Amino acid sequence: MQDQVNHLAPVAQASVEERSEFIWKCYAHVVGAILAFAAISVYFFQSGISERIAMPMLERWWLVLGAFIIGGWGASHVAHRVQSTAAQYAALAFFVFLEALIFAPMLFIAYAMQPGIIDSAAGITLLGCGGLIAVAMITRKDFSFLRGLLVWGGMLALIGIGGSFIFGYNMGTWFSLAMIGLAGAAVLYDTSNIMLHYPTDKYVAASLALFASIALMFWYVLRLFMSRD
Repeated sequence: MQDQVNHLAPVAQASVEERSEFIWKCYAHVVGAILAFAAISVYFFQSGISERIAMPMLERWWLVLGAFIIGGWGASHVAHRVQSTAAQYAALAFFVFLEALIFAPMLFIAYAMQPGIIDSAAGITLLGCGGLIAVAMITRKDFSFLRGLLVWGGMLALIGIGGSFIFGYNMGTWFSLAMIGLAGAAVLYDTSNIMLHYPTDKYVAASLALFASIALMFWYVLRLFMSRD
């Protein structure tokens, strides 16, 4: 049975009904992951956890940024490697919790600066990601060629973050804009994979990869908004 699961044909070769069911399940899990992330973030804030961890994490902010990017890579790697449905759910739950923990100090500071800034950043992120997902679904273009750009872009981002720590320069507006563009490319890449390349039994893993890209965009949209206030 496990061999059969591991060698299922990609969703592009499935029937119309199977493709529709796969895509519906995938995006339902993405929405569920976003709602779970929001709920955990609210709990962290209301319980005082966000305030307690904000300062220690801010003192090592370059490590937080690096962990965030590496976490996104890890999510993509797991999404392509994990097999059983139970393992997929465990990976999704763990990554949603990890993202909420990494976001906690940034959301705490953003709320202290201006409460509405989080809602504005979230709205822009959802609109932007929704538009990119719609483009990928309507055109049905294979965006797998973006993988090289994403790998090199992520590596350059890590180098830039490391350089900012070593040499003391500020990762300003242009860096945030570049990372928002990289996140947009990741959304296109993940949506294309969901429609064309994932096996039909890996809808949870597919939702993990897309959620990671949406979280990446939200992080840098929020960072951009905060830098302007």
